[in-house]
Amino acid sequence: MSETTQQLISRAIGPTPWYWQTFPSLTSNSGQRFIWRNHGDAGELAYLVTLALEQEPNRPRLALNTYCRPFVVPSGNLGIWCPEGRNLRFACFNPDTLKKFDYMEIVGWFKQSGERIFAATEPLAEFEIPITLEAGTHKIEVPEEMRSVDELLIPTSYPAKTKDDAAMAIFAVYPQAGLVDVLPQKWVSANTHDLGSNWVPRVARDPDTHRIVGEMTRVGMFELSEDGKEFGRWL
Repeated sequence: MSETTQQLISRAIGPTPWYWQTFPSLTSNSGQRFIWRNHGDAGELAYLVTLALEQEPNRPRLALNTYCRPFVVPSGNLGIWCPEGRNLRFACFNPDTLKKFDYMEIVGWFKQSGERIFAATEPLAEFEIPITLEAGTHKIEVPEEMRSVDELLIPTSYPAKTKDDAAMAIFAVYPQAGLVDVLPQKWVSANTHDLGSNWVPRVARDPDTHRIVGEMTRVGMFELSEDGKEFGRWL
């Protein structure tokens, strides 16, 4: 594996809270700088990652529960995607309009609600994609606020009817085009892996080969076939 490929995978955004250090740096359209903070795995704010102004680190503007991934929207907004039930949820926020709130507002809140995103400000826009979509390309309705995003590669669990069926898929989402390409990963099934320990937290597209690369926890880094549907090789 080349050093470039290793860096590409290492920089890919993974889920809260385990990969919070991979989250994108954020400067709003007004020039305000924001920072991410991981609240650890113990206490009343366990497993939460919050976003705050650099000069006000203890006054959060956004809180994320487990399995959230932020992404930068080229227009200067902040996107978040996360699994919610049998859907993938995508939300978009304007960092400049996020209102600050007190930590006491979210103590125990996530555990009771099951929600993954907390903000005192409503999202600019949001949409959902069912994880039950069959393999292939599908049209999706994407709000204008997120259409400047070119591609999002979404590794997610996938409903399997048997132990031989794909237990995960990569949803290649193209907001600009209003399309999603569903790529079930048949090499990841209940018969081939311990799905509780071996899962794929993040993937990326190699700009040179255009292949999808990623990592599987406790196993290693991998490259998929050219069409993104089959296992290629371990890196």
